[in-house]
Amino acid sequence: MGFPKISLLFLLIFLSINSYSQESNPDSSQSKMMVRIAAIEIDSSYFNEYIAILKEEAEASVRLEPGVICIYPMFQKEHPTQIRLLEVYANKEAYESHLQTPHFKHYKEATLKMVKDLKLIDMNAIDPESMPDIFRKLN
Repeated sequence: MGFPKISLLFLLIFLSINSYSQESNPDSSQSKMMVRIAAIEIDSSYFNEYIAILKEEAEASVRLEPGVICIYPMFQKEHPTQIRLLEVYANKEAYESHLQTPHFKHYKEATLKMVKDLKLIDMNAIDPESMPDIFRKLN
């Protein structure tokens, strides 16, 4: 991912967070957010193909789905086949809706043979009120 694409991704994440936080009651909406870390191990022979599909899916999810606040993919420097996704959804309904989208279904089907292990770890935000400010410093 080149610098302009990274900037675009962060901009989209920021706009999604900012838009979501301004449209809803912060006390109720932030407590309903769904935060998850997906820990994925992929077969090294599929690395480049998997990364390309994942980047498309993450970008489409943030751009097309108002309830997807963030899908931020990354991999471990010393173990690139160890992928981690930080996923933040407005609420459980947004997550369930995300699972039904064409871009997610394509990702799931296209990468099924590439994934050796998948763990979905549900998280609780310690300071959900700070969520809208997270990416502001990128400007």
